[in-house]
Amino acid sequence: MSIKTGRYVLASAAALLCTTPQHVSAQAEGFAGLEEVIVTARKRDESSLDVPVAINVFTAEDIAAAGIERPEDFIGLTPNISLVQTQNQGTSFITVRGISQARNSEPSVAVLIDGVAMANPSQFNQELVDIESIEVLKGPQGALYGRNAIGGAIIINTKAPTSEFESNLMVGYDSGPGYRARASVSGPITEDLRYRANVSYLDTEGYIDNALLGEEADPYKDLSARVRAVWDASDSVSADMRFYISQVDTQALYFNITEDVNDTSLPVRVNNAGNNERDMVGASVKLDIGVGAGTLTSITAYDTLEEILTGDQFDFLPIPESVLFQFFGADQAQHQFLDVEAISQEIRYTSPSESAVRWIVGAYAIQTDRFISTGNVFDLGTGVVPEVRRTPLPLFNPQFTYLADSQDNFAWAVFADLEVDLTEKLEAAFALRYDEDERENTTETPAEFIPAPLVGSAFPGQVRTESWDELQPKVTLRYKPSEESMLYVGYSRGFRSGGFNQTGVGAAGIAGVDDLFDEETADTYEAGAKAEFLNRRLTANLNLYYTRAEGSYFFVFDPNTSTQNLGNLGRVDYQGFELEFRALLAEGFDAYLGIGYTDSEIKESDRDPIDVGNQAPLVSEYSVNLGLQYRRDLAAAQGLSGFVRADIEAIGPTWFYPDNVTERDPLELINLRAGIENDSWSATVWIKNATDEEYNAEWSPGPQFFPNPGYTNNFVFKALPRRWGVDLAYRF
Repeated sequence: MSIKTGRYVLASAAALLCTTPQHVSAQAEGFAGLEEVIVTARKRDESSLDVPVAINVFTAEDIAAAGIERPEDFIGLTPNISLVQTQNQGTSFITVRGISQARNSEPSVAVLIDGVAMANPSQFNQELVDIESIEVLKGPQGALYGRNAIGGAIIINTKAPTSEFESNLMVGYDSGPGYRARASVSGPITEDLRYRANVSYLDTEGYIDNALLGEEADPYKDLSARVRAVWDASDSVSADMRFYISQVDTQALYFNITEDVNDTSLPVRVNNAGNNERDMVGASVKLDIGVGAGTLTSITAYDTLEEILTGDQFDFLPIPESVLFQFFGADQAQHQFLDVEAISQEIRYTSPSESAVRWIVGAYAIQTDRFISTGNVFDLGTGVVPEVRRTPLPLFNPQFTYLADSQDNFAWAVFADLEVDLTEKLEAAFALRYDEDERENTTETPAEFIPAPLVGSAFPGQVRTESWDELQPKVTLRYKPSEESMLYVGYSRGFRSGGFNQTGVGAAGIAGVDDLFDEETADTYEAGAKAEFLNRRLTANLNLYYTRAEGSYFFVFDPNTSTQNLGNLGRVDYQGFELEFRALLAEGFDAYLGIGYTDSEIKESDRDPIDVGNQAPLVSEYSVNLGLQYRRDLAAAQGLSGFVRADIEAIGPTWFYPDNVTERDPLELINLRAGIENDSWSATVWIKNATDEEYNAEWSPGPQFFPNPGYTNNFVFKALPRRWGVDLAYRF
């Protein structure tokens, strides 16, 4: 731990640990404590204190106070979880307690919005508008949430339609420079039918300079909208209908080539700015029907995602300086096209929450059609790369390589959950889920683009099939010594399906990488404690865990085919803890402190025996989250108040590849907010990364480049620098 990080940790501890219960009590007399938080982690409403799961909850008030508008905002407030945004809009990796994600892999967490499971990880990085609550569950949640909840689950609930008309509008300016607006409206259509609609628009020039082109490398436009309607058809039947659309236009692939992840000296100098467009459309219907003594729930969802990205290719330098130009007299650019369509159905039957024996039984199925193409074209210096989608350009004029695959995937599951109150203080819970994932991959690469080493063994129309299945049990024992405290122990298993790399990459000779990568499982043993003190003016949580993972992923980029490839490591062990406090230090003055620690160790490696004993990829050794917020009345008669807030995130050493060849140094990020408001309007100024910490969000490896064996192919992606903005909001 660095000296600088140590100071933050000590300051964090001083803020809360040195605030003794007696001191809090003396300061807090005469004002109410923290509100009880109701969660749906076990698919029924219950107090967060009663749930035997490590969980972080952000209420609507928390979301507004912290300025949570994208997933990175709430993840940056949560210990032992991190997010890497890299390459393009749809590429973001979540790591929870060491369980990580990679490009084109299944996610490490299940994500549900209004009870509907997200079908594709490329959907995750989106604007969060009109959000009522966010729940972050840590540890395998596969028994209830399925095959990709291997690291946890994220439950996002949007604000429900209201019985009375209400609306709000927010406009803002940022240092890009950029402009944004958000609006929502809600109210009744009839006595039994209510609606809520919102729209958001963001347009910024970006924050990362492209020194060659004299413009920003990351301009960004986002237009998103959602409509939700709730119909109470009768006392026992209700329908929740949701439709959303999102369109993003930005750029991608502005990497730098370097051995050291801590090297931030290189400016972005791609000569081809490229393009990144992502379009998402989705709709869902949730039906709740009272049947007998329980509730029958049906959730039907349809999602589409289409994303094209084009940009510069290795080594991301101007044409005359590129190694390809120097060796072959021609530079390259690259493209990737992803098209995913999914339809899913869940049916479950839930018993009443008030009984001593509570249960859920259900089934789930999802059909996914997926097409992906990648390739390289000669960079003629004429600007944006042609948008190659399903049909390549003529060979060598200018298409250099092209690989394409389509997948027809079907996954299904059955699950059951049982909770039994053995005594007034002791609860036992048992859950079990069986998932099966069947995948069929068809080679769509035209014959002329089949890589030379595969001619004769690979061909257009070639079909590969594979299936993975797993039982995912979960057992917990919860003991409540009092209404204000809870202890629990548990065991759970998580499962993530394997999949296909693009046909032909197995012949590239990358250690541990083949055309197929296998499933991953994680077995976690956990113990935890939660408590409330001083009429809920101080809360504390402690969680200890040990996870044994089999088949963990690692990622390699192959510039020769412009493909993003996954391999399996073998066995990785993770162990660590989370210690969290939240306190009302005085009237209007509250604070939180979260400390997370994860120690990972590669026990077996199918990539290279030298990896054994190293840290797993994308794992940060620790994280510390400290927040302080103060509110006070400025003009009580007019209902005017003001606030200031600081959020500090310290991230420990981070490794990105199994050989641990490079390690990112610890870093500290500070976000600040201040504003004034009354019942009708608010004005807020904000700064993110206030100290302008320079760091790389990702370091990613590639094999030695064939024209020059001594030339590195490892690349980094710059993190966002300091940026600031002003927001004005009005509630009608």
